[in-house]
Amino acid sequence: MKVDKVTDSASAHSALAPLSTPLEGWQQVGELLRLLLADFFTLYFKTKNFHWHMSGAHFRDYHLLLDEQAEELFEATDTIAERARKIGETTLRSIGDIARYQRLTDADASENDAVSMLRALCKDNSALAKFMREAHEVCDATGDLATASLLENWIDEAERRSWFLSATVNAG
Repeated sequence: MKVDKVTDSASAHSALAPLSTPLEGWQQVGELLRLLLADFFTLYFKTKNFHWHMSGAHFRDYHLLLDEQAEELFEATDTIAERARKIGETTLRSIGDIARYQRLTDADASENDAVSMLRALCKDNSALAKFMREAHEVCDATGDLATASLLENWIDEAERRSWFLSATVNAG
């Protein structure tokens, strides 16, 4: 019985076939996915930041709402990154990459009132939905139905988060 051995990892890596990219414009879609991933991580961290620093009369309700929303944002990150890899693109590699590509702003203030936090998250979720609609247009133009389908679900989730936040702020 003959056994073929791979002598080093470089040889093993070079034996792998590159990812196929059947889409026209895949690089543009990949760049948009990188931007969206940075925005999702930015909004995730901002949501968790506000979740951790929430206080006031409605603490428990706001705390739970933001935890639920942060979880939803984080769940999307792996799918975004994997979609970029499926079409042959690279994705974020570090916190520095997030900072380079994010379009949403950080929240570094040490003190924020609850309503200001919720309004900021509402605004950011609306902006994220807008970014995803723009990415969807590119996917439509390039025939990337799979990414467009994912974006449709994430747009709906962002709109739902915005709606909940807006309704919460306007109810209080």
